[in-house]
Amino acid sequence: MADEEGQSAPVAQEEEQKQDEIVAEPVKEGEGETQEQKVEETETKAEETPKEGEPEKAETEATTEQVGTTEETPQNVNENAGGVTEEGKKEEQQEESNTDAPTEQTAPETTEGAGEEGQIQKETSEIEQESKPAPTEKEEETAQETVAEDGEEKMVPVFTTDTSMDGEQQKPSEVSEQAPTEAPKEASTTEAPKEAPITEAPEEAPPTEASKEPTQTEISQQQSETAGPTEATVQSPRTVTREKTLSPPPPTETMGTMSTQQEPPRESNLIPDAPKIPVIEREPSQIEGTMSNTALNVVWSFGLNRNIPVKNLTDNNRKLIMYACAHVGVLYDYEANRQHILQGHANPLTCTCISEDKRWLATGDKGKDSMVIIWDTYTGVPVQTIFDDDQEGGVVAMAMTPDARYLATLSSAKKQILAIWDWTVDGENPMCTAELKPNYGVQNFIKFNEEDIHYLVTNSDSQVVFFHWSDKHMEYFAPPLTDQDFNKPVGRYSQSIFQRNSSRVYSGTSIGNLVVWDNNKPVTKLKSMELSANKKALKIIRLQDRGINVLQTTEKYIVVGDMAGHVKFFDESLKLVHWYQDFDLGPITSVSFAYNTDFQAVAKEGTNYPPDATIEAKKFVIKDFVVGSSIAIVGSITADGTKVKVIHREHDAAIHALTAHPRQPYIVIGSYSGLLKIWDYEKKQVMVTRTFERGNLIRCCSYDPKGAYIAVGFVNGSVRILDSITLSDEIAEPFRYARDAITHIAFSHDSKFLATADAEFTMTLYRRQRGDGDPYMYLGRYRAHYKPIKDIMFGVHLDTDQPRLLSLGMDRVLVEYDLENSEQDNIRISSTDRIEQSAVPQCMAWYPPITKEHFIVTANDQFKFKLYNATTKMCRKTLLGPTYGSPIQKLSVLPTKDPARDKRYVVYITKYKVGLHILPLDGNPHNAMALIAHPAEVANMACSHDGKYIFTTGGTDSTVHMWEINLKALEAQSNLGGEDLVPFYGLLEGGREGELFAELEDYFYYAQIRNKGVNDMGRREITTKIPLSEVPFVMRAMGFYPSEQEIEDMLNEVKFSRYVETGQYVDSIDLGEFIKLYTNHRPAFGLDPEKLIEAFDILGVATHKGSAIERGDLLDYLQTKGEHMTEYELAEYLTTLLGFNAEGGSSELQEFDSTQAGDVIDQNLPHQINADMFSKEVLGFSMYNETPQSEM
Repeated sequence: MADEEGQSAPVAQEEEQKQDEIVAEPVKEGEGETQEQKVEETETKAEETPKEGEPEKAETEATTEQVGTTEETPQNVNENAGGVTEEGKKEEQQEESNTDAPTEQTAPETTEGAGEEGQIQKETSEIEQESKPAPTEKEEETAQETVAEDGEEKMVPVFTTDTSMDGEQQKPSEVSEQAPTEAPKEASTTEAPKEAPITEAPEEAPPTEASKEPTQTEISQQQSETAGPTEATVQSPRTVTREKTLSPPPPTETMGTMSTQQEPPRESNLIPDAPKIPVIEREPSQIEGTMSNTALNVVWSFGLNRNIPVKNLTDNNRKLIMYACAHVGVLYDYEANRQHILQGHANPLTCTCISEDKRWLATGDKGKDSMVIIWDTYTGVPVQTIFDDDQEGGVVAMAMTPDARYLATLSSAKKQILAIWDWTVDGENPMCTAELKPNYGVQNFIKFNEEDIHYLVTNSDSQVVFFHWSDKHMEYFAPPLTDQDFNKPVGRYSQSIFQRNSSRVYSGTSIGNLVVWDNNKPVTKLKSMELSANKKALKIIRLQDRGINVLQTTEKYIVVGDMAGHVKFFDESLKLVHWYQDFDLGPITSVSFAYNTDFQAVAKEGTNYPPDATIEAKKFVIKDFVVGSSIAIVGSITADGTKVKVIHREHDAAIHALTAHPRQPYIVIGSYSGLLKIWDYEKKQVMVTRTFERGNLIRCCSYDPKGAYIAVGFVNGSVRILDSITLSDEIAEPFRYARDAITHIAFSHDSKFLATADAEFTMTLYRRQRGDGDPYMYLGRYRAHYKPIKDIMFGVHLDTDQPRLLSLGMDRVLVEYDLENSEQDNIRISSTDRIEQSAVPQCMAWYPPITKEHFIVTANDQFKFKLYNATTKMCRKTLLGPTYGSPIQKLSVLPTKDPARDKRYVVYITKYKVGLHILPLDGNPHNAMALIAHPAEVANMACSHDGKYIFTTGGTDSTVHMWEINLKALEAQSNLGGEDLVPFYGLLEGGREGELFAELEDYFYYAQIRNKGVNDMGRREITTKIPLSEVPFVMRAMGFYPSEQEIEDMLNEVKFSRYVETGQYVDSIDLGEFIKLYTNHRPAFGLDPEKLIEAFDILGVATHKGSAIERGDLLDYLQTKGEHMTEYELAEYLTTLLGFNAEGGSSELQEFDSTQAGDVIDQNLPHQINADMFSKEVLGFSMYNETPQSEM
């Protein structure tokens, strides 16, 4: 009896193997037992009475718990299916001799059978409950004792051999496809026939008392009382007939809890299968634009975020990787050279994670409006979004369970929160959370235990934290470890992993150490199998000399990626098995393996796998993988033959240099890494690259108008002229006349001149020369600005074809250079004009010839466009610009095939966005649109020569986005905004029916009365126009207080509006034109109290009531600074504001007596004037009174 009991576990495994053979192979002689007979036989063995000296109840529960942990390790069945390794054969022979089990056709490793039993026990329990009556208490106790005894004797090998977790985590019902592969090697290639009657029998059985669904109480009671005597011995017929699906499996519990499969499935848990991304057969140039339903749509991203690990989504049907580019994710098919852009985030991505089957992808960011998005990578469609209401929220690390059911996130707050999400059910509330202490450092890595997902590990640079969670509870432990504990340096932690079939955890460090953590309990010689979050540092292993950046597992190996660019594979005893060292890809920051359901760790005939490091030099067979490096290089490694293919070799520093070819589909990208690349943006191919010597940081570049040369400006002040095809130098030595960074570079339209602006506010000019020497020679330098130069541009004189050069600075000065009369070392200035009074100009461009008058258009920091006459530099029009968070930084007129007939558009960038605007500019807000281009910053912009694409670079994010332009969408948006005055009514508070418009009509009519004389009793003719002289008064009545310069600009705008067409001045304005004038000239966001406070802070001195100005100083400033006031004007205005004159003063034809003004001011204006007093007592603006209260 003892022998029979001791052999029950291996016999059960053998019976399961035979059962698989029945399905996978024709029935052999002597093996004609049916599935039902095998089930009955195993049930009989499980119910046998245990021998005397049975273990205590505590031992029974512990063993049962060990059996339960194998539920999470079914992948070894998948990955070793269909073949046996040499090690497997040796272990098989040894296990057979130890257990006296029959030797005919057994599984490659008995531990895999045990793992399979753990995997299928849930479904077995379900079928038994449906098909047989519930066992009595005596039978349950007997069965439990039997399992405990069997587990005590035979479960030891389960935890001493490999159970790989890199394969797909299947549902219990999905193991059916893998079960036949556990049969002997001869049957591995035979396709298992489907036996529908056996599969459907349990589901079609009529309901009985025993087959009713148990309640939650019954489930927990059964789980605690019975581990299921047949869970480890009976194989469900369903396991050989169920179709394989790729959707995440339903929830399953581990560590002694009943499977939730017995509960009715919730519809919200069911995520249907999705097809693979279809291969679209079309020309490369037509890939973009098919999904564009907005005016701008990003269709390609150049570069990548090297700080976020690259994910390998390759499986049997695709060659796909995922990486981050600024705020978008990129699914890149590197075999077909196609991208799918994942758009949805408003901030730069901070972390990503994928499911084991490579289908589900999660992306997260941090900042305002942060979120986590889960994507279906088969379709590129988001399936769940988790929002963060905290304006400074977001996540810094994420991890997904192998079955993709649960998602763990680490917040970016100062007090980090670890949250577990059941994202397929609830995207608003996490299941459980834990708040971490700030002294743990920023936890930036997280990892689930794949064998029991209720355990996690996270780490920062200085602290490793271990977690254990349940549905509504989470506990964690943060064991301390210092350099003194083991008398050796620890280093900064990088990543951590759970060791398979063990309670240990490994953490890699920056100095090549491996910290081993184990359960915090008394030291014993026995290796612990019990899982616990309470751990302590067991030892520090000096694994290598170089820092460890990557630490993960695949198959039965521990994978290490280091600073030297090596990828090493260790076995579970940390013996080196294989070492890749010739990748030449830079320091490794990510290693990601392909997903292959048919993978077998056996070298087939004709393969060329490298040998491992053992004495036998066996073939080292692993899945193909992708590595990413800290220098922005991504490589694909094919294990068979050790083939290295560089997928991307991108910029690993800030990108500022960007220019498009004037005639060909080429874009030039240069970065601070010294890398210059030319892309064919239609074919998505790199044409040529050049890496400059160390210290040559590329700041800007430009094609000449013919596309023959590329001028490149560097941060060190040097300028190079390169051949546009080979990128070779065209001049013997670089120009080194500037002592600071070259910020702008431009060619004249005829290539005769090259101009550069540098950070020292200086323009440098070069002239083209003929002959065999250098194509350009130095002409001279001129410092015409005292603040940074914001923009430079070449133009053409109207009467001749000669070039003209202009520069615009933050000093508000527009400078034009006299190129015709400039000589060597003698640059001359043609004109210098101060074009702004208070605003700071940001950029300029030539306004296209859509009007008879030639203009220069500028954009300033007050969200205004301004048009200046190209000859006189007079401000001819002020227009409201796009108000999308920040002012326009750069603008360019979109190229077109027929400039004379085609409708024209302007492309612009703000601090974070890229946008389009319809020409002519008129202040209509519906004529403009913008999208987030780069959340960190938009450093530069370029347009394609045909006007189809816009390119934006994000500076520090090291990426360039290619935007497809859809002008029809922009026109549709404009049409929806209304015609004529409708868009401008919307800019008035309350619109056409609001109080402001009604007041404006009253002011308009009163201005006509006032112009004719208030006291005139004669007959009046009311018209729809008012004279220009009344415009300033109506503006002030509307709450807009323009300066004298702004009044002059407004009057000139109306006065000369028709002069070019008719030759006559305009002396009146109607209500519609006045509304446009008012909405375009008034401040875009109203009066700002902070401006007044800032002025007092600058001009005044600090007091206990804030910054204050002496009364005498204030009166002196008003008469001598800015727009000067006369003493008479100042006296009248102050006494009127203080309430001692009739309202309106002389502007309302009232008389003013200046003799008493001095005494009035002296008595009513205090000696110390602060901003609060000035706004409350003098200006009477209540808005300033509310400011301090709102801040309190």
